[in-house]
Amino acid sequence: MSKLAQGIEASVMKKAGLKIIPLMVMLYVIAYIDRQNIGFAKLHMVDSLGLSETAFGLGASLFFIGYLFFEVPSNVFLHRVGARVWFARIMLTWGAITVVMAFTTNATMFYVLRFLLGAAEAGLYPGLLYYMTKWFPLAHRPRVVGYLIMASLVANLIGAPLNGMLLSIHGAFNLEGWQWIFIGTGLPAVLLILPILLWLPDSPEKAPFLTREEKIWLNDALQKEQQQHQDTHVTGILKTLKDSRVLLLALVLGFISFGAYGLSYWMPTIVKGFGVSDLTNGFINMIPWLMAILMLWWMTRDPSRTRDPVKNIALPMFIAAIFLMGSAAFIAMPVVSFFCITLVIMAIFAIQPCFWTLTRFLGNTAAAAGLAAINSLANLGGFFAQNTVPAVRDYTGSISAPMYYLGSCMAVGSVVTLLVIRYLRRREQQEHAMGDSHAVDTPS
Repeated sequence: MSKLAQGIEASVMKKAGLKIIPLMVMLYVIAYIDRQNIGFAKLHMVDSLGLSETAFGLGASLFFIGYLFFEVPSNVFLHRVGARVWFARIMLTWGAITVVMAFTTNATMFYVLRFLLGAAEAGLYPGLLYYMTKWFPLAHRPRVVGYLIMASLVANLIGAPLNGMLLSIHGAFNLEGWQWIFIGTGLPAVLLILPILLWLPDSPEKAPFLTREEKIWLNDALQKEQQQHQDTHVTGILKTLKDSRVLLLALVLGFISFGAYGLSYWMPTIVKGFGVSDLTNGFINMIPWLMAILMLWWMTRDPSRTRDPVKNIALPMFIAAIFLMGSAAFIAMPVVSFFCITLVIMAIFAIQPCFWTLTRFLGNTAAAAGLAAINSLANLGGFFAQNTVPAVRDYTGSISAPMYYLGSCMAVGSVVTLLVIRYLRRREQQEHAMGDSHAVDTPS
């Protein structure tokens, strides 16, 4: 690459980093705070509505069913109408539904609102991933995904004490603490609509901060990468949804989501078992997220640290399995148990900067549909986690049994991941071989 091209690349990435990434990060921070609220609301909401742990877990998990049905259509609409308007629509509907949840009066209303919340928020994360592919060449994407994952961790860092504080103002204006959680975490989504409409460009072509030369360079760079990596046989929505690689990557991410959501849903309950107040619970829950943020910041500074899927996906899943079981084995020793939980969170959230680079065979509409399909199907891991983890607790009466269960599932997931990585590598080699053969056979 010439020095002129290097200079243009550095300028484009700097401008996109300053103008685009902060808005993407703000979106995801607010979304993740909203996702985290249910784990804290559960601490009081179960008794208030007279639900069992299993019944509440079912209601909480219906979020992922709404997500499953509406995520692919949402990303396709984003591809057609543009990121600015569609992200604003997502935020308006999910923020409003979250506030309405504060006035839940029975189990049926809780179930309906959780389903609608998933439908409203569907498409945000894969939408951000798809939007990223329009701005950042492949070498820069792990860093951007790293920022999004750090945003989710910052959300947990902020959200844990925020939810603990909101829960602790029980009784203000005749509202219970869990009601304040939904009001306090739903309003920020509505308030962020204006900055998105004003400052988020739909595409690089419409970005006023890029020069003509920078737009041409970025378009050429992205086109060259698509020609090199994109599988031209995967076109259209139906072919994308039936592609074995999309389904297998959804399975891998499903195991990751199972561990992440199962743990984040259950962690406030585990910490409460240490005998601390609601506010202290929130502050203690900040520690694992802070450690994961520091680790991700270190990882994404150098692209070479996120290239190997075996080291960056399969191995962290196995580490998470070991320490999930360790947290259960040492449940009578709170400090050791919590140390294990911290290592689990660091392992799980180290995975995604590398994971999404495995989708480089998708392009254009296939990318919009494929990324959404992988994420929506993977969210079934969250659905099963939020149903089966409390069911295990109810069935066994043990606070440590759910952690053994999660650990066993993550161990299976690490083996499945190794097999999927092997399959993807074999498919990529076959595609390159077919491409080379076609190039030789085609007359010049």
